[in-house]
Amino acid sequence: MEKTLKRRQQQYGGESFTDKIQRHKGVILVICVPLFLVSIVLYVMPTTRSLSDPMESLNRKFSPNIGSMKYAVIFDAGSSGSRVHVFCFDENLDLVPIGNELELFVQRKPGLSAYASDPEAAAESLLSLLKHAENVVPRNLRSNTPVRVGATAGLRQLEGDASERILQAVRDFLKSKSSFKAKADAVVVLDGNQEGAYQWVTINYLLGKLGKKYSDTVGVVDLGGGSVQMAYAISESDAQKAPKVSDGEDTYVQEMYLKGTKYYLYVHSYLHYGLLAARAEILKVTDETGNPCILGGHHGTYKYGGAVYPASAMSQGSSMSSCREVALKALKVNEPACTHMKCTFGGVWNGGGGDGQKNMFVASFFFDRAAEAGIINPSLAVAKVRPADYESAAKRACETTLESGKSEFPHVEPDNLPYLCMDLVYQYTLLVDGFGLDHQHEMTLVKKVEYKNSLVEAAWPLGSAIEVASSLTVDKPIGPMFWNRRIATWVPKPKQVMHHASLKEGMEFTFSLSITS
Repeated sequence: MEKTLKRRQQQYGGESFTDKIQRHKGVILVICVPLFLVSIVLYVMPTTRSLSDPMESLNRKFSPNIGSMKYAVIFDAGSSGSRVHVFCFDENLDLVPIGNELELFVQRKPGLSAYASDPEAAAESLLSLLKHAENVVPRNLRSNTPVRVGATAGLRQLEGDASERILQAVRDFLKSKSSFKAKADAVVVLDGNQEGAYQWVTINYLLGKLGKKYSDTVGVVDLGGGSVQMAYAISESDAQKAPKVSDGEDTYVQEMYLKGTKYYLYVHSYLHYGLLAARAEILKVTDETGNPCILGGHHGTYKYGGAVYPASAMSQGSSMSSCREVALKALKVNEPACTHMKCTFGGVWNGGGGDGQKNMFVASFFFDRAAEAGIINPSLAVAKVRPADYESAAKRACETTLESGKSEFPHVEPDNLPYLCMDLVYQYTLLVDGFGLDHQHEMTLVKKVEYKNSLVEAAWPLGSAIEVASSLTVDKPIGPMFWNRRIATWVPKPKQVMHHASLKEGMEFTFSLSITS
């Protein structure tokens, strides 16, 4: 026994530290590998957040694998109010839920243009919206999350340098108050055609239409406060018939590739013909003795774009037929400047029509007034309507007075009630006489679009978010377009006539761009 013990002591007693590690390496690996993996998990986990960000915690609960997510914050600074949209995308540019919804959407009134003489107050009006956005974006992602502010028609119509002063105040505001990635060129007044194109991309993206032939896509009419946009895909032959435009004017047709499919997109923005701006145009047609579109019993003024217009009812009250005559004059439907084969109004080419226009989605104020006037159920996000529905509602509105309208149209806001006859007559006239739609043409009235069992706001900011999010998937942008495996979007630039690109699997692409001098 003693000899055996001595042999073991001789065998192990003089063993080196390295030899001991070698002999027990299996046990060491079993212990160390799990500890190493746990350490990595703890390292990559975000820091603990305070209970003051409940939406942020909720977002994390519903958004696994958050490291691969990309957020985009888009402010829509419209003429009727300011809105913030926050979107989250995965690596394939598919929308990812934020809490229980596929986007954060918050709005407030009035819009930036209401602060024409106080740029700092205009910028500060966005503070509450900014806080809502910051609460849903994870803290560790905020510094890399792009924020954009797109001002639309309301700001475009301000006189002098008021618009630029407000934009600069917003840039300074984001630089000092925002935790997001705010570039100076991210605060702009959107070109009307760009706004319309973003809207078309938004709705067709949500419907899963991008990548299909042009005749399978849907057309869009977006009635904002200051302008109205029409956008739809047309055939190549119709695109070749597009009238030439003068230097400095927007081209009628934009050529683009989206998800591997080439589209010729007819898009035109009609400044001064959004719903709120059209009120001013209609009031200009009549004098101070009264306007046949104002509900009986109302006597006052209408303020828009820094100007004040007399807005009083005629002694006999409002009249559908007389209001139609005034609306037609305001729209300049019979404008002699129309030198093209087919025009809408104001001498503007209508794009030629075709399959891309057959399935029309109408949005924004078309939806709001239809809900308020009882044309559709206000709780619906999507509804089928015809121009004739607006005509019927207009007749009913024009036959009422300001006092009786309070009970007959309880969903209409008090400030809008005096103009209800005017708004509905204008919308009907715009669709039938302006855009040439048949009286019984079925349209889809849309507030939100269903996407992956959720409802998403059908507005241009998603198109902008898709573009900015896709720019984060590659090292740098190529020209005016950004690339990623699933989609390419574009931003029209000044003097740009045509641009097109193709995107194939494996990131192979071709790109060409022609610019006028």
